[in-house]
Amino acid sequence: MKKNGKRTKAYKAILTVLLSVFVLMQFISPRRNLSPVPAGQVFVDSFKVDAKVNAILSVSCYDCHSNNTQYPWYTNVQPLGWFMADHITEGKEKLNFDDLPNYSPRRINSKFSQIIEQIEKGKMPLSSYTWMHGGARLSMEDKKLLVEYFNSLMDNE
Repeated sequence: MKKNGKRTKAYKAILTVLLSVFVLMQFISPRRNLSPVPAGQVFVDSFKVDAKVNAILSVSCYDCHSNNTQYPWYTNVQPLGWFMADHITEGKEKLNFDDLPNYSPRRINSKFSQIIEQIEKGKMPLSSYTWMHGGARLSMEDKKLLVEYFNSLMDNE
């Protein structure tokens, strides 16, 4: 009987420590990716994005590739918020639609080429993102429209 009592106390102690760590984690939130300018607005204005293309980009791209993110409820729970913050930081390092208009024409063409490649290979949006955001999945029609749009921009540069 004494062994079971010791085990129970050990389990309770471990559970208490784990619960305390989880609660303390909630006080360490990552910085939010928020700007007063709506996501992609600079890009939309600079590159004359039509409403249909912008709707696709808004749902599938801007959360991780702009200066504004629509945060779902679960990002208020750590470590999920940290996980998303890392994805956003990494995504913005590779492509930030809000910064694109400031790039040189050569760099813009390079970014558009990379966007097309990622779409055609099915690498974007990330499956870890579409798992929780089903509406962000790109249909074949969406992919075709985006590829045509970005190709048309490259032809004009």
